[in-house]
Amino acid sequence: MARASKPAATKSTATNRSSNGNSGNGGNGGNRSNKIAKTQMIEMVADRTSLNKKQAGDAVACVLEGIVTALQQGKSVGLPGLGTLSVTQTAARQGVRPGTSQRITIPAGKKVRFKAASTLKGTL
Repeated sequence: MARASKPAATKSTATNRSSNGNSGNGGNGGNRSNKIAKTQMIEMVADRTSLNKKQAGDAVACVLEGIVTALQQGKSVGLPGLGTLSVTQTAARQGVRPGTSQRITIPAGKKVRFKAASTLKGTL
């Protein structure tokens, strides 16, 4: 029964990709429909390897945990063919509160930066 639902999910994902590309809508709604959830990623790993879903889930969780841990330690994470994730400092800056137009100071902080690999850029 579970296998019957997989092709439908794959089919709808392919439909969303093709319809999003042709629709010309650049809003967030289009991006959300093409988002791959963690459970879908686990299913892809399980389908392409000899791992069952539990093992694939553990593998995906382990990889994601390793990436988060490295970023928390200030390290950059290189994923060949995909790109590099790194942490960068942001400076304090002035901003405007949307509801009141009041000027506020946004404190300095950190953000995650992603630089796409040239091989990925070439395939898009």
